[in-house]
Amino acid sequence: MSGSTPITYDDVIAWINTFAASVRDQKEYLTELDSAIGDADHGINMDRGFQAVIGKLPGLPNRDIGAAFKTVGMTLVSTVGGASGPLYGTFFLQLGTATAGREAIGLDDLIAALDAGVAGVQRIGKAEPGDKTMLDTLLPARDALREAAASGASLQDALARAVAAAEQGMLATIPLVARKGRASYLGERSAGHQDPGATSSYLLLKAAADAWSGAAGGTAN
Repeated sequence: MSGSTPITYDDVIAWINTFAASVRDQKEYLTELDSAIGDADHGINMDRGFQAVIGKLPGLPNRDIGAAFKTVGMTLVSTVGGASGPLYGTFFLQLGTATAGREAIGLDDLIAALDAGVAGVQRIGKAEPGDKTMLDTLLPARDALREAAASGASLQDALARAVAAAEQGMLATIPLVARKGRASYLGERSAGHQDPGATSSYLLLKAAADAWSGAAGGTAN
């Protein structure tokens, strides 16, 4: 198994909670980004969804990572408005399917889950790289994670590479002309603005790196 450090159920919960806190902290910034090319509600919607998520996590009946991810996905679909609910909801639901019944996963398992999550986002959003969407962050991060695993990198090193790739992908959306979603209505005027979905996806990956900086048998906090 590439990256011998296990990712436990507790680590997964720590990731979700860390991301929820990050979304809350960056809510106004995400909404500001969305006000330029969208409906000015991305931060508000994401915060509402993840506050609902963290309210449900303590009540889960077992330590099934897949069930936790599916709970996140279903909650986001039902509470987050706009395109973000279906896209993020599908992403987490696919993570859940890929990790069903597991109390711990490895780096290879995480990559397989991300593959499934990204495929779900592509299927729902009908987007490709360069369309100025969350995929412009998720795809390079997934690829960097896979390359790091193939080179024998540790979990922490692989995540660091993925976050760096995610940040580059996020920043690369600034000059792009949006071809999907609400921003595409602006045409050329969408260029010069950082995509809010790509930004929240970067925060999602950074939250994993932050939460799992000491991951080993549930030690992340």
